[in-house]
Amino acid sequence: MGRAFEFRKARKMKRWSAMAKTFTRIGKDIAMSVRDGGANPETNSRLRAVIQNAKAVNMPKDNIERAIKRASDKSVENYKEVLFEGYGPHGVAILVETATDNNNRTVANIRSYFNKCNGNLGTSGSVEFMFDHTCNFRIPTDGLDVEELELEFIDYGVDEVFVDDDGILLYAPFEQFGAIQKELEQDEIPILSSGFERIPTTTKALTGEQAEEVEKLLEKIEEDDDVQNVYHTMI
Repeated sequence: MGRAFEFRKARKMKRWSAMAKTFTRIGKDIAMSVRDGGANPETNSRLRAVIQNAKAVNMPKDNIERAIKRASDKSVENYKEVLFEGYGPHGVAILVETATDNNNRTVANIRSYFNKCNGNLGTSGSVEFMFDHTCNFRIPTDGLDVEELELEFIDYGVDEVFVDDDGILLYAPFEQFGAIQKELEQDEIPILSSGFERIPTTTKALTGEQAEEVEKLLEKIEEDDDVQNVYHTMI
């Protein structure tokens, strides 16, 4: 099946802990997409992808439209994407993706979580190299031959294709997102959702008791309103 499949299957951490927080995170994604490419999804591919993801988690249409309108208002918060790197207990590497309108607050909070849970917040580049930055697309299985699809999209950087209960998943390097999105749209293949993940290139096995210590830190980080995603090397 491949490393991406195993990563997705084995990961215990819940990225979307509650529906309200899911909508908040997507709202931030919308704000940053509109800021970078404008409020028209027809000309803003990143916004188009975020709207697809919003629909995939049943975010109401009114919520989506309000988020776009609010993001178009120059007076709203200007979110910035900031990546934090560090080590949790027992040498587990942790990457934290945030979207914040107050970097000082976010730095202080993330550092406090690491310190309180026997971890250490590291410097830029200290653990990022341990993860492959990937993009993924989920498409429906209807009428598609998986082998033919894989052969076609190899030219666009796709290196893993697999099927689960919710459709077909395509994985590729982060940089190939735009090219794959464009080709799927040109082929009129519906995109159910898309996104980015950081897949560990090396993992660390822990005892049950050790894993509980790491989970305690992960839960604290996940609960922070500025945190978008958390990745780690624990299995």
